[in-house]
Amino acid sequence: MKKRDSLFPDLGVGIGFRREFASHFSKQIPHPVSWIEVVTENYMAWENDIQPPAIKTLQRLRKEIPIVLHGVSLSIGSADPLNPSYLKRWKSLIDAVEPAWVSDHLCWTGVNGENLHDLMPLPYTEEALQHVANKIDQVQTFLKRRILIENVSSYVEFNQSAMTEWEFINELLKRADCGLLLDVNNVYVSSKNHGFNPLDYLRAIPRNRVGQIHLAGHSDLGTHLIDTHDEPICEEVWRLYEWSREHFGPVSAMVERDGNFPRWEELEKELLRVKEIQTEVSDYGYRLPQGKAAQPFEISAAL
Repeated sequence: MKKRDSLFPDLGVGIGFRREFASHFSKQIPHPVSWIEVVTENYMAWENDIQPPAIKTLQRLRKEIPIVLHGVSLSIGSADPLNPSYLKRWKSLIDAVEPAWVSDHLCWTGVNGENLHDLMPLPYTEEALQHVANKIDQVQTFLKRRILIENVSSYVEFNQSAMTEWEFINELLKRADCGLLLDVNNVYVSSKNHGFNPLDYLRAIPRNRVGQIHLAGHSDLGTHLIDTHDEPICEEVWRLYEWSREHFGPVSAMVERDGNFPRWEELEKELLRVKEIQTEVSDYGYRLPQGKAAQPFEISAAL
């Protein structure tokens, strides 16, 4: 594994903070969590400028641990212009919390001012590419900081697409001068749904632009996979993360869980596995823990 000139710091092991296990953070930060990610919209001021009560919890945690803000409603790919009210409330939260970085999704979530509360994919065309790059530039200029944009899982493809998703993302990172929140589970889900090799995707991503990694579980419906965040992380995703850790180098990685919550001890096992992989990968490459045997990846002959 080569050292990289990263645009973002490595914070270690994180978790998506949810109220279902907030009690475990009430007295001290549980091991091995070294940072948390929160959903931006849960802590932003409402349209009437009233702060939600949850902001007090966030302010307390911020004194003890780094926090990153992860949005779900920027709708950067929509034909709508950026929402000035949303941007102002987002920036106010950033100023109050001073997060390590902020992020949102490479998708559109609505049109004509309507929020459909879903992360919908884009056609991978030159027109869409320039449209999104221009809007990211507007966001970064307004916030006065670089943002991360996350790859989403997808279940349909557009006939109009003129390039692959990874070609689109690679070019977007250059034009917009932004970072990537690499969701390894989303890469795997989309690879199964659309029949591509996930390693082709990962190899195409510029190493120094990856600022954060998401790991999560999904639901297998037989004909396709859905990114539900309500199941344990599957072995194929773990192996893709091992490959990614060696390829991209030290990148902050976290576990997402949004439903079907297990006991904290089960989540802790996944966090410890992230830590183990981070520890096993050094400047000399990935070394499997003693007693584990390497297995060929099912889509590629080898990792």
